[in-house]
Amino acid sequence: MISLVYSEDYKKHDDPHHPENKERLNVIMSALKNEGVLDEVDVISPELASREDILRVHPKAHVDYIESFSKKGGGYLDFDTYATPDTYQIARLSAGGAITASELVLNGYKSAYSLARPPGHHATSNRVMGFCIFNNMAIAIEYLKEVHKIKKFLIFDFDAHYGNGTADIFYQDHDVLYISIHQDPRTIFPGTGYIREIGSGSGEGYNLNIPMPPGSNTQDYVYILQKILPPVAQQFGADFYFVDVGFDGHMDDPLSSLSLKDDFFEWIATKMMEITESMVLILEGGYDLNALSRCNIRMIEALKDNKKGTDYYKNYYKNDLKVSDETKRRYKKIKDMFSPFFKL
Repeated sequence: MISLVYSEDYKKHDDPHHPENKERLNVIMSALKNEGVLDEVDVISPELASREDILRVHPKAHVDYIESFSKKGGGYLDFDTYATPDTYQIARLSAGGAITASELVLNGYKSAYSLARPPGHHATSNRVMGFCIFNNMAIAIEYLKEVHKIKKFLIFDFDAHYGNGTADIFYQDHDVLYISIHQDPRTIFPGTGYIREIGSGSGEGYNLNIPMPPGSNTQDYVYILQKILPPVAQQFGADFYFVDVGFDGHMDDPLSSLSLKDDFFEWIATKMMEITESMVLILEGGYDLNALSRCNIRMIEALKDNKKGTDYYKNYYKNDLKVSDETKRRYKKIKDMFSPFFKL
């Protein structure tokens, strides 16, 4: 049973000349309607995140600045992150979408997908960055810690860009395992997310990066994720699972140089359902509108139909003949780096 968390108000944060604009949600929702998916899933309105919720992650001076900047008419907060007069409130609603989705999973849904914007995984505690205002997932995690006393969280992020904000917020937290597969940071924003960035202090070993070479395809991703995700998840033993959903690794996306096809986004949904019985998914990137709409359909249909463990996927990816030698080398490097923490 899957629910979608969505509000038309998310479109109020918009700059039509920017790649992160309201058309991203327009094409997703239109595709879901045209394919009849909206008749088969529950669509839930998000609750607005309170200031208390936001302040568990972001300092008051930072939150006040974003509120004031928006009220004065908005503009560019940094070189690629914009605000409108509505952005402060809509960013709170986006964070609230992550909290609402979390509550839905706690109340029995197998998966809840927050179709919210602005996105969040680049936002650090005190800095907007990479189209992101507040860190929606971090806000939901701190809410779950405080309100529901949930302790251990696993985050899997497959956006093409490293979620530097999420990683930074939990970098010293051994109760939050952050796993990110993304394009090699030497070739893409934000320029971090190397294998050697493994966490620090009590969080050492709990920030696991899988940087992939430009041109990496579905077989490369499946090969390395099959070897890392299931064993690490089993050994960590999370109480709650989050998935940061990015469609910008698609071969048609203008903001990355990866070569994933539509089938990856269906496959990763099936794989996550094999790993955990329930999860919250949060929309991040994806900027080719045709690929964004198609791949959301593939992923949501897999979640809706509970396609885990199908023979089709087991047979389709049973060999690694199309996996690059570089992908295999990177797996070996990750295995060696994390040998003190996880058995891979």
